[in-house]
Amino acid sequence: MTAQLKIRELPEDDRPRERLIALGAAALTEAELIAILLRTGRRGANVIEVARQLIEKYGSLGVLSRCSVQELGAIKGIGPAKGAQLAAAFGLGVRLKDERFKGKKLIEPREIYDLLNLEMRALHRESLRVVLLDTRFRLLRVEEVSLGSVNESIAHPREVFRPAIIYSAYAVIVAHNHPSGDPSPSQADHSLTRRLREAAELLQIRLLDHLIIGGPGENRAPYFSFKEAGVL
Repeated sequence: MTAQLKIRELPEDDRPRERLIALGAAALTEAELIAILLRTGRRGANVIEVARQLIEKYGSLGVLSRCSVQELGAIKGIGPAKGAQLAAAFGLGVRLKDERFKGKKLIEPREIYDLLNLEMRALHRESLRVVLLDTRFRLLRVEEVSLGSVNESIAHPREVFRPAIIYSAYAVIVAHNHPSGDPSPSQADHSLTRRLREAAELLQIRLLDHLIIGGPGENRAPYFSFKEAGVL
């Protein structure tokens, strides 16, 4: 079986690094790309099998990318050095994604959803983030404010607006995910939105929207926008 062969024992055309050089990254599977970063496997499993098992364990690259270096390093066949390499690669990927939106005016809910959904939909806990914008509503940065339980992200308005003050943002859009996939707002979501609106008025920072990110479903949008609902 291929999984039992060492990489150097595979035909040259089947080795991930050689395939990358010859065909480019688009031709490789996710497991093959991760295998190039890991370089070596473990006893009984070559590096491609280790990479495949890693993806199967977490279910998706999005979930895997949220693992800390410590979590990755604790996995059999990974260790701290390889864990750091994976975390660095995922970090570059996030920055590359954000770079696509740099200099672009972001004001519509769909645009914010496109910016955040791939990463936030993969989370198993609620994460509350604030999108910081300049005077022309161009992206400055995205800051995670809190990471809560399976169904609750706890944040005080002062924590939400703290990054806006630090980075001199003119306007902000707040977003959080619902791990259940249903973006319908709860009473707590409505309460938080009211408190954020009041705090924004006091701080003279424009709160453009509060977005709840869910997932695709029948007869519903994959997100809920308090702006579109007429609350903001």
